[in-house]
This record gives sequence, C-alpha cells and structure tokens, in this order.
Amino acid sequence: MAAKKTKNSTKGKDKTIPSNQKGLTTQLGKGAPKELEKKLDEMKKKLDVFQKKLLGKFDNYIMGLALLPPEMPKKNAQGMPPQQTLKKGEVKEEQTLHMKKDEVKILVLIDDTDSKKMSKYELKDKLTVVIKEMATAVDKKIIPEVIILSELWQNCYDAKYDLLPIVAMSAIIYDKGMLAAVKIAEVHKTMVLRKFEKYIVSYVLAGSLVQGKATKTSDIDVWIVIDDTDVKKMTRVELKDKLRAIIIGMGIEAGEITGIKNKLNIQVYILTDFWDSLKEANPVIFTLLRDGIPFYDRGMFMPWKQLLKMGRIKPSPEAIDLFMSSGEQMLKKVERTIKSIGMDDTFWAILTPSQAALMLYGIPPPTPKETPKLMKDIFVKKEKILELEYVEILEKNIKVRKDLEHGTKKTLTGKEVDTLVTNAGKYLKRIKKLFDQIDIKKKQEGMIHLYETVITIIRDTLRMEGIERAKDIEIVKIFEDELIAVGKIPAKYLRILNDVVKAKKDYDNNKLTQQEVNKVNRKGNDLIKFLVEYMQRKRGRELDRAKIRVKHGKKYGEVLLLDKVAFIIHDVEKRGEGITKAQIGAKGRLTKAKESNLEELEVELAKVNLPGKVFIKESIFEDLKEFFGKDVEFLLNY
Repeated sequence: MAAKKTKNSTKGKDKTIPSNQKGLTTQLGKGAPKELEKKLDEMKKKLDVFQKKLLGKFDNYIMGLALLPPEMPKKNAQGMPPQQTLKKGEVKEEQTLHMKKDEVKILVLIDDTDSKKMSKYELKDKLTVVIKEMATAVDKKIIPEVIILSELWQNCYDAKYDLLPIVAMSAIIYDKGMLAAVKIAEVHKTMVLRKFEKYIVSYVLAGSLVQGKATKTSDIDVWIVIDDTDVKKMTRVELKDKLRAIIIGMGIEAGEITGIKNKLNIQVYILTDFWDSLKEANPVIFTLLRDGIPFYDRGMFMPWKQLLKMGRIKPSPEAIDLFMSSGEQMLKKVERTIKSIGMDDTFWAILTPSQAALMLYGIPPPTPKETPKLMKDIFVKKEKILELEYVEILEKNIKVRKDLEHGTKKTLTGKEVDTLVTNAGKYLKRIKKLFDQIDIKKKQEGMIHLYETVITIIRDTLRMEGIERAKDIEIVKIFEDELIAVGKIPAKYLRILNDVVKAKKDYDNNKLTQQEVNKVNRKGNDLIKFLVEYMQRKRGRELDRAKIRVKHGKKYGEVLLLDKVAFIIHDVEKRGEGITKAQIGAKGRLTKAKESNLEELEVELAKVNLPGKVFIKESIFEDLKEFFGKDVEFLLNY
C-alpha cells in the first residue's frame, strides 16, 4: 500500500495535527513506569516531531500509537511465560523483549482493511521500512514496532493472544479508539479470568469498533459466555446474575486502572441460552459471531463462527415465523404505548401535581373528576392566581383519558400525542409557579394568625396586670406604658410588636412582601414565647401566695386556697394521689370534702383568678387537723 496522499499531505509542509492528538507525553495512560517518564521528558520534542510526521504522511491508516515498556516478558499463546527445558549446566534466564539503553519503542497500529493491491504481509513489510526510516531520520533511539490490524485479529482467531498484553501494558499517545478498546478489554478479561476462569467459555470484543465504524468516543462492547452446565448449587439464572454483577463491577475497575473514559458495555450470556439463541437464529447472536474478535476462547467461538460462515447455522421454521410475527407485534406495542401516553402518562403527570396544589392550599386530595372544578373555583375564581387556560389543559387530558377508557376514542395520532406532551410540560411549569404563589399566600395568612395570637396574649398579659380592657388602637400604647416603661418586659419586644402591627397593615393594603413575612414570623414567635413564660412565672408567684405548706409525720402536704374552693394535697411526693377538694365557707371553714384528682385541679386553676393577697382565718387550721392529724406543722418561708 503506497502512502496515500490527502489534502492534509502537501509537499514541503507538515500536516497540522488536531489539538486533541498533540503532545506525546500528555496522552500517557495511567501507571506509566518512572523510567519511561524520564525518557519521555528527555526525548519529548523529538517524539512529537516523529508523531507529527507519521500522521502527516499516513493519517488515514494510523489507528493508534503507544509507547511500549522498557522490557516486556515473552508470553505464550495463553498469555503466560513459556516453560523452559534446561540442559545440564545451563543457567535459567528470564526470556524478555529487551531494549537497548535509551531506546524508546513505539507501537504503531495500522488499518489495512482497505488494502487490495498487496498481501497483508507485504503491506506490513513495506510500511515497516518506511516508518523506521522516518523514525531514524528524527532520532535513532526511536524504534517503531508496526502491527497491522488484520494480523492482530488473526492472532486472536488462532488463539494466539500474546499481542494483547503488549497493548495492555503500553501507554497510549494517539488513538482513534482501537487501542483503548483493546487495552481496557484485555485488562478486564484478565481480571475476569483470574476469578472465574473455570466458568468462562468465551470473552469477545464486538460492536462498532470491530465493524470499522468506531470513533474516539465510541462505547466498547464485549460479550462473555458463562458455562452453566456444571452448576449444581444454584439455578442458571442465579449464576448469571451473580457473575454478571461482579463482572460489570470489574469493568468499572478496569476503566479506573487504565484511565480510559469510554464506556465498557458488557453483555453476559449463559451457555445453554446462547445455544438456544443460535438454534433460533437470533439476529443479535448472528452479529456477535460474524463480527466478534475472541480475546479468550475454550474452543467454542471459532467453531460457531466457522459454521456461520459455512451457512450451517440456519433458522428453524418456528424461528422464521416468530421473527415474521415480531414486526406486527412491535407495531401493536407501539400503538399500546402511544395510547398509554394519553391514558396514563400525561394524565397522571398533570393530575397528581394538581391534587398536590390543592393539598398545599389545605384541601384533602380530590378525585380526578373533582380536581378541575376545584382548581377553577379556588385558584382561578377565588384567589385569582391561576389562568383559566391551564385548567382547560387538565380538563382536556381527563376527557381524552375517559374517551380512550370507554372506547369512544380508539387510538391517538402522533400529532395528538405531541399536543398532550407539550401541554403537559407547559402545565407543569405553571403549576411549579402556582406552588410558590400558594406558599406565599399561606405564609401571609400565617402572619395574620400570628398577629391575632400576639394581640390575644398581650391582652392576657395586661389582664394579669389588672387591665381588663384595651382597644386594638390603644394596645401598643398600653403595652408600652404598663410593661415596657416600668421595666417588666425588655424594650426589644415593643419593636417586635410594632413590626407585627405594621405587617398587618401592609397585608390589608396588599403591600406585604415575602421578606417582611419571614422577618415577622421569626420575631413574632420570639415575642409569643417570652410573653407565655412571663405569664407562667407571674402565675407561679401568685400560686405560691395561695398555698399553705404543712408537715405531718414524715410527709409534706399542700393546701391551695382558690377563691371559694380548696385543694388538699396529702403528699407532694405523690402528687397524682391523695387529693381532696373542699368548699371554703363564709367563715373560712372547709366543708363538703370529697376525693379529687390532678385533672380537676388543673381545670380549676385555669379558670380561677388568683388573689393578689390571701387571708387565712384561724378556723381553717382546726379543719386541717382533720385532714393531716393533730401533729400537723405549718411551714413558713418554704
């Protein structure tokens, strides 16, 4: 094959190499030896010149360039060092492919698929001579090793896999996709065989790469056949699933080891299923056999491939009928899928978010039939935050589903499906905005609830201070005069109250902002918490003034005098037990005593106004002796 001239190959000028193919040292794979890196640093400029000249002259034929390791062990057909027979007195010597000092070997992979004028061996010899002359002209230390693609594949067909480890060990510097595929597949194959060799029948490279249609970004397809004929501890399906998961995981690891980003697609077949597919003439299996390149084979793949070439693998009449009917079945499946888009996919895609919007508003999820009406009544008419056209989209989709379900509409056209999908996308985009609008409105309404809660708690607080009535317009001024000015409550809570009142006015005038809502909600809750604690502390102090504490024997008791009723707690350590309720008569006597409980006490405490001062008459001490005994002691300053 003569050097093919192209537009990029002009006399006296070097071809311009694309930026993604420049720089010999920048395209190294992971794990290049340090010794090799050092050599590359020293020879970088010369190697770049060689690469540029080589691609400038043979770009259409160069599939890849890779740097070979300084020395490479010789391998046998199975990829293992050969056994040596030593004569008496001989010293065993490791068989390796040695380089002379400072030599740099470059693997050159040539595409010879369109060579018709000469045999592949003549082509290889001729190209080797030309490429070596080019290398020598640049630097004598550059040693090219030329491999033609058909030679690489033929070795695999002949079960001679010794070239594959060489590619796997090399550092790729320029590639149209083939070297990366061989490298990652060989690394992956080695990992798989190391763990599962007894189960692996064939490991085959396939896909667009071996069909001559690949690019640098193409996926790398491999398929593996697993022998399931000797498996007894698990089912065939379990074996396939178990090994498949591990093998695919190894594929990811191989990508990390080699640094190759192309996706490694791995198909795993079990042997019995593969035979069935051959018998039924499955087109996928035909393609795999026709184009596949075996990277490992236990004597099954090549006989299959040869039988296919000879026309001995033929589909059965049943298989022909099956494939003939599959077209009609696929069309019916398409029709069902299109119908499903209208009946289910677009329907649920817009119905469910609509129900969610109503739930966010505070309405329980309605039925599909009720949803459009509620959307219209609430968001279009009442709140005026949604346009009518979006409810009409929902109504139309529900009608289409109903017509298909009841058979009044048999099929959907492609145009109708496009309209449904387009409208569904438009609807969902609008519903997302509606969610934000509802959320803002709920927060604003929450702010009104906060305002009402704050005002109510302030009224309760003022009532505890003896101020029974306060008008809304006066409440801020009274709060300031009676609680802030006298130092009972810190001044910052007056500022918070003013913010809450202002937010209420802004809401009434439709000027309330989301930022103001967030601010008022946060600070308003702080005010509520403080006022509740203030009232609890004040009520606790008043409650203490209404208590008589006693000691009887080794127990301590309490008596709560609440206006016209008294509660006697016989043992404070068992507060939930032994509680008596009695009426306080006009002369201070305890009458009509009966058993009571904590719940009744809490109810009475909640509704009674505790007196500021408690006056105890002498007669009550006599009555308490009836409850606690004559030895009762009354405690002061407890």
